[in-house]
Amino acid sequence: MPSVDTFEVTGEIIETLPNMTFRVQVSEGPEALIKTLILCTLAGKMKMFRIKVMLGDIVKAEVSKYDTTRGRITFRVRN
Repeated sequence: MPSVDTFEVTGEIIETLPNMTFRVQVSEGPEALIKTLILCTLAGKMKMFRIKVMLGDIVKAEVSKYDTTRGRITFRVRN
């Protein structure tokens, strides 16, 4: 469950980077974040259960209201 200090956004992975980091383009969320790029890492439970995230996947991420350029991927939407 997201805390009070975070936004939940939905976006598409457009680039994969080393160390399980990804660039996500936001498609749904607060008005100020739509069409922006966010640098995201995988959440701990996704690492623990070895959930694979690939280029083009739609994901949900938590973004802090203090730093809107970074986030944590919490869910991969099934197609």
